[in-house]
Amino acid sequence: MPITIRPATFEDIPQLQQLITISVRGLSKGYYTPAQIESSIQHIFGIDTQLVKDGTYYVAQSDETIVACGGWSKRNTLYGGDQYKEIEDPLLDPETDAARIRAFFVHADWARQGIGKKLIDVCEKAALAHGFTSLELGATLPGVPLYDALGYKALVRIDEVLPDGELLGLVKMRKELIIS
Repeated sequence: MPITIRPATFEDIPQLQQLITISVRGLSKGYYTPAQIESSIQHIFGIDTQLVKDGTYYVAQSDETIVACGGWSKRNTLYGGDQYKEIEDPLLDPETDAARIRAFFVHADWARQGIGKKLIDVCEKAALAHGFTSLELGATLPGVPLYDALGYKALVRIDEVLPDGELLGLVKMRKELIIS
């Protein structure tokens, strides 16, 4: 089936929330405990509606079914949905700051088919067009191999303590974009 990529809309949010839950539960097994998975869904992973407002969040779909989502940001937050943030993010300066790769989730049944790579490519090109020459992200442990294969380098491990006391390991990664 061909995959199309388009900007996310607010009407997509209910389907995206379901997709995120399926993705995290399906792809995090073996990397996180069941308690960490459920806690991360409740406290961190979700839609950051600022990305939808900014027009920097995308969906990948097969026919009418959304099978993946992800975006980039010109704002400061490295990871987390609306439930993780308290204020609107300040804008980054493309001259001095790295844009962010944000909130990538692929439906477990559609994983490892190149969809994440296609979304990353769209985001990298858009960030570059907005003047950014580097990108940073907060990768989940199951996401690290994808980002590593796409040229992102690990900077530091982040052990995020969630409100219920669960610890979620993430990796801050960075990539310098090649200007052609």
